Amino acid sequence: MAAKSSAQTPPSKGADALDVRERILECASNLFYRQGVRAVGVDLVVAQAGVAKTSLYRHFRTKDDLIVAFLEREDVDFWTTWDGVAAQHANDPGGELAAHMRWIGERLSRSNYRGCPQINVAAEFPEYDHPTRQVARAHMQGLRSRLGAIAQQLGVAHPEDLAAQLAVLVNGAFVSSELLAGQDAPRILLASANALVAAARSPVH
Repeated sequence: MAAKSSAQTPPSKGADALDVRERILECASNLFYRQGVRAVGVDLVVAQAGVAKTSLYRHFRTKDDLIVAFLEREDVDFWTTWDGVAAQHANDPGGELAAHMRWIGERLSRSNYRGCPQINVAAEFPEYDHPTRQVARAHMQGLRSRLGAIAQQLGVAHPEDLAAQLAVLVNGAFVSSELLAGQDAPRILLASANALVAAARSPVH
């Protein structure tokens, strides 16, 4: 076998294009999250990313496509964390739920936290069928579905109701983070989730 050359292989054109796309998306994501999607125009994105406007439109046909890519990127980040936590609590639904409340609460406590991206974007677009709202709605439905799977494993009488209550709790926390001081969020989320589970397990009189 021939010895490998010590010279670095130049990146392919495909790799260059991927780098440009990622740079645009990274820049746009930061701007969208901090300032809101309607307040950020493509001119600001290309200026901050240091690319030509033609490059942006080569990778994202419209601004809406860029917003959708931002939301999908946030979606992957959220569910990657969720799945990692879930894997640590296999066959322990109570432990899994508690762990989710803790890491979500810790996320709310970050100094740079500006709310749930999906909720923020949905609030900016009143059109029900707008593509960005469709992504946001899928995220919310995914949250309820995963909470529903935990509720089923907990063996409560009405798991669908418990899942809906937990989803409302989490989404309410996302939009109420400024009401929670310091490290209050993990403790309050966990206590609230425990109260909902206890109520779901109580016999109806």
